[in-house]
Amino acid sequence: MPSHYFCLALFATLLCLCENYTLRNSVSWAVTSNDVVVEGELDAVSEEEVAPALLVDNVGLWKQAYPPSVLRDGGENSKETVQNKDAAHVSSASRVFSYRMEEVKVPASNPSPPPHQETARTARYIAHNSYWGHLSTISTQEKIKGLPFGNIFSVSDGPMDNSTGVIYFYVTPMDNTVTDLRNFPYASLTFSEAEGDFCRNMVYDPEDPRCARLTLTGKMVDVGEDELEFAQEAMFSRHPAMKKWPPGHKWFFMKLQLTQVWLQDWIGGVSIIPLEEYFKATPY
Repeated sequence: MPSHYFCLALFATLLCLCENYTLRNSVSWAVTSNDVVVEGELDAVSEEEVAPALLVDNVGLWKQAYPPSVLRDGGENSKETVQNKDAAHVSSASRVFSYRMEEVKVPASNPSPPPHQETARTARYIAHNSYWGHLSTISTQEKIKGLPFGNIFSVSDGPMDNSTGVIYFYVTPMDNTVTDLRNFPYASLTFSEAEGDFCRNMVYDPEDPRCARLTLTGKMVDVGEDELEFAQEAMFSRHPAMKKWPPGHKWFFMKLQLTQVWLQDWIGGVSIIPLEEYFKATPY
């Protein structure tokens, strides 16, 4: 058989083998003829929902939950259907990271940001509605000792119905950032309004000054005994997966005692917000 006919035959065979698969985020899963594909179903599967298969450990930190379609429908019948379905047909794309979404207490609707002229209120709005931020410290790592080092942390300034403006953390001594803070306790925490839907809906780039940025600078301290119960409520109500993190990592609570509130929320410069105004304002 001439070589070009052989190549065509090989290409046709490969097409036949691949026709029952769909590719998303570099992960493939089978689509059988009996499956009903809901419009937008694949778009509803996030990077977060694909990853957990790689993150399961021997202490049960991560667990499989319901597929996105069940979370969207919210019906008990749908849950039973999934539970009775052969596990072989449940792909990694139908897993939800860490915890079932119904455990997270979120507002009924995403609140709109305050007018940009209300700088203190805007700062409190961003601090309260951010679930994570970028913390910068002075590094103690050997190769970058004395240089800036940034790390991502889950945060909370209180439960959704009780904003305090004080940022709480749940950390482990095993983290390089905590080692940095034991050596020099001052740090800066940066939030971006791009975390939510506002900048995306307005088609603002995260660096666009109309997409607000907030940097809180101060001293990181351990949470005292009199404040531990509130810190626990603040963090676990917003990040319920934390309750099941390995106790052997010796997790503990810290908070940021503010020295400066820096905000850019519009064209024309930045605002340094007095602490009294920041704490007096509300994000609602």
